[in-house]
Amino acid sequence: MAAPVLEARSLYRFFRAGDEETFALQGVGLTVERGETVAVTGPSGSGKTTLLTCLAGLDEPDGGTVHVAGERLSHRAERERGGVRARHIGVLFQSGNLLEHLTVRDNIALVQRLASGKDPVAPDDLLDQMGIGARAGALPRELSGGEAARAGLAVALANAPDVLLADEPTGEVDGETERRLLALLRERAAAGTAVVVVTHSRAVAGSADRVLRMRDGRWT
Repeated sequence: MAAPVLEARSLYRFFRAGDEETFALQGVGLTVERGETVAVTGPSGSGKTTLLTCLAGLDEPDGGTVHVAGERLSHRAERERGGVRARHIGVLFQSGNLLEHLTVRDNIALVQRLASGKDPVAPDDLLDQMGIGARAGALPRELSGGEAARAGLAVALANAPDVLLADEPTGEVDGETERRLLALLRERAAAGTAVVVVTHSRAVAGSADRVLRMRDGRWT
């Protein structure tokens, strides 16, 4: 049996403010197979976003390990984590996926230049798949909310990732845009990408293969 494309073991993360320590993650583990979609739900402050940033290598766990596509991501130098992320991981935030001074096309091209050894889809073709090919030359401030959400997803998929990590991808869009984004995520999973989505949306959770609920930094 092939190893899971994403594997996290016993993740701990705490934050210190003065004499007080807050545990955001308390021994959380997770495995995700290729083509599988996992939704992570739970109340605000339960540790969902902290988990996602550790899975992406944007933050380091205080304990435990993360492996992506057979490579260890955690407990490495930031530059090395960035290399693993560029090769294997796409990250979709609610906002902030797009550099404001670059066109949508150039945002995608920048990510692809960092993903060495990949054979990515041409930026214009990727935007056509998102249904916004006509907006390739637009700056982020010129996009509608729905267009910006799909452009952000295009950037997250620019490096043909093995794993897509999405934080509330439909949190600021209307119902029609949410349906379009869900369809695009399902297409990506069907093509073999492992998808992990942090969400409060019932529609997003309902479309996942598995739903995991977090509270106080633990699975419930």
